[in-house]
Amino acid sequence: MTGLLAAVLLLAGVGVSHAVVRIAEDRGGRIGTYVDKYQDLRSSGETVIIDGLCASACTIVLGAVPHDKICVTSHATLGFHAAWDFGANGRAITNPEATQMLYSMYPSPVRRWIAARGGLRPRMIFLRGKQLMSMYRPCYIDVQASAPRSPRRDRNSPQQDVITPDAGVLARQPD
Repeated sequence: MTGLLAAVLLLAGVGVSHAVVRIAEDRGGRIGTYVDKYQDLRSSGETVIIDGLCASACTIVLGAVPHDKICVTSHATLGFHAAWDFGANGRAITNPEATQMLYSMYPSPVRRWIAARGGLRPRMIFLRGKQLMSMYRPCYIDVQASAPRSPRRDRNSPQQDVITPDAGVLARQPD
C-alpha cells in the first residue's frame, strides 16, 4: 500500500512540474506588455509550446524564455516585422530604436535568418517549417487534442493555454 501511495504522489508531482504554456494565434501587441509577461514566464520555469502563429511582439518569447524551454509543433509560425508607433495623422511609423531593441532580443540563429531576408521591415516575414525546426526542438505531442478549451473566447485575444500533459509527453523522440 505504501508503494502504491508513493507512486501516485510521484506521478502527481510529475504532472505539476511539467506544466506548459501553449502559444497559438497570437498576433502580438505592445512590446512592454510582452516583455513583462515573458519575464514572468521565464521565472516560472514552464515550457513554452508554440503551436500556431506567434507574430510581432509575441516573438519576444524567443529571447525571454530559455532556448531549452521552447519547443515548436509542425503548426508553428513565427512572424517578424519592424516595430512601429502611431504618427500624428494616425498612420503607422517605423520606430528604429524599438526595432533595434526587438532585434537584439532574438537569439543569434533567428537574427541571422532575419538579416538574410533584409532585416526587420514594415512587411511581415515568416519563419516556419524545416527552418524553424532546425532552430528549436520539435514538440512531439498533439497539443490541439490535449489543450483545455474555454467555452467562450474573445476572438481578438491571443490563445495561450496552460496545460499539464501526461508524464513523458514532452520527451524528445530519438534522432
